[in-house]
Amino acid sequence: MTTTDLLIDAVSHRVPAPHGQSPDRPPALAGAAGFQVRLASSAADVNAVQQLRRETFADRGAGNGEFAANAWASRRIEQYFDDRSDHLIVWHQGAAGGPLVAATARLLPPHANDAAPRGAGLAADQHFGVRPLERLLNSTVEVGRVCVHPDHRGGTALALLIGGIARYQHLTGYRYLLGCASLDLADGGQSAAEVWDLALASHLAPADRRCRPRDPIAIGGLARSPHPVVPSLLRNCLRMGGKVCGPPGYNAASGTADFLLLLDVHDRPTSRR
Repeated sequence: MTTTDLLIDAVSHRVPAPHGQSPDRPPALAGAAGFQVRLASSAADVNAVQQLRRETFADRGAGNGEFAANAWASRRIEQYFDDRSDHLIVWHQGAAGGPLVAATARLLPPHANDAAPRGAGLAADQHFGVRPLERLLNSTVEVGRVCVHPDHRGGTALALLIGGIARYQHLTGYRYLLGCASLDLADGGQSAAEVWDLALASHLAPADRRCRPRDPIAIGGLARSPHPVVPSLLRNCLRMGGKVCGPPGYNAASGTADFLLLLDVHDRPTSRR
C-alpha cells in the first residue's frame, strides 16, 4: 500500500464525507523511500506521537518556572485535545529497529469540536481571542503540536507532513487551516519582531480576521536584523498563502512567542478556483 492509499483509507473511515467536494484527485504526496504518511489508528500510535512531542517541547519548558508550575494543567489540556483530534504521522523505517515517528501534527476538525461558541473549543483560544474568526470555524481544521524528530529536520519529513495536511484538508472538504507558529524567545524577541514586520509588509490577514493575543509581547523597540531567518514551517505556510492574524502572544506553557495563522485553500497559489 502506498503513502497515498494509507492516508486516503484512514480519512475515509474517520471523518464525514467532504462537503460538496469530490474526494478524487487530492493533492499528491511526493514519494520518499522508507516513509509512510497516515493517521494514527491505535493507542500505541498516539503514545508514539506524544513521546516525540514530549522530547521536542521539553527543551522549551526546561528552566521555565511557569511551564513547571502549569505542567499538570497542561497535561490535562493536551489530553483533552488529543482525545478529539486526528494525529497525522510521518513514519520512517530505519536500517535497524521498528518504524520511527519522523514528524507529526494534531488535526482538530470542526465536526470533532462541540464547543459553543466553536472558538472556545480550539487550542488557539488559550492564547488569542478568536471571536473574529467564529463565522469561519464551521469550515476550519485546527493544526497544532507540529514537531519533527531531530534526525529528520533536513526537509523530507516536513515536506511529507505538509503534503499530508493538504491531503487531509482536501479529503475532509474543509476550507481553512488555523494554527499557531511558535518562535523561541532566547534572542529577546528579535525573531518575533522580524516576523511581525514581514507580516505587516506582505502577509497580514484582513482587518475582520485579526485576533488579539491574550498576553501581548512588547516588540516595538527591538532591533531587527537586515536578513531575518523565518522558521521553515512558518515560511512554507506563508508561501502557500497563509495570513498572520495579528501580533504575537506569549505562550507561558512553552516560553515562546506565538503567531496565529489562517490558511484559506482558495488563497493557495496552486489551488483551482
